Amino acid sequence: MPDLLDAIEIETAPSPTAAVVWMHGLGADGHDFEPIVPELRLPARLPVRFVFPHAPLRPVTINQGHVMRAWYDIRALAGARREDEAGVRQSARQIEALVERERQHGIAPGRIVLAGFSQGGAMALHVGLRYAERLAGIMALSCYLPLADVLATEAAPANRDVPIFWAHGVHDPMIPLAMAELGRRQVAGLGYPIEWHQYAIPHSVSPEEIADVARWLGRVLGA
Repeated sequence: MPDLLDAIEIETAPSPTAAVVWMHGLGADGHDFEPIVPELRLPARLPVRFVFPHAPLRPVTINQGHVMRAWYDIRALAGARREDEAGVRQSARQIEALVERERQHGIAPGRIVLAGFSQGGAMALHVGLRYAERLAGIMALSCYLPLADVLATEAAPANRDVPIFWAHGVHDPMIPLAMAELGRRQVAGLGYPIEWHQYAIPHSVSPEEIADVARWLGRVLGA
């Protein structure tokens, strides 16, 4: 098993019965979405452990090779191979190890949501659609579909009907809306149920989006 990533953990109530593993975006860290937990206002009857891992430190090509927290290298701003496949797959193994740790804590995969923003959202899609056991859901915020050309052959049968919350900002200058829509069409074309949202925001999240996320989490985790 790969080394476990360092992570911030927040429990909304004692003895969690569900978990959300939430990956941050390029150059951020696990603290980035920590403040969102109280904003979700999840009910006390739904105790959830939020796990916010820190991505590994690595040089990022599009940022002049500067070392920063990144789930994988980004080699170009566009193109089918803009992302570093080896990095994606290495991070996927590390994220799967976090899911396994939650299982060891007594939380079954069917009570675990994989979530992420930007590069972290790409990882949530990559891992969740390939995970061998049924998850509670996948949350993909302001992101695109990585390694899209091999998804059809690598997708896990267990998660063919996993609920997907996919959201994007209409005015996103980092990851254009069209890039997210391209991935959404491909995933939907394979038969996955997607709850799609778009907001009049840039590469960020909004109060409206947080409220929609809270409703969706409550639904897939059975609040």
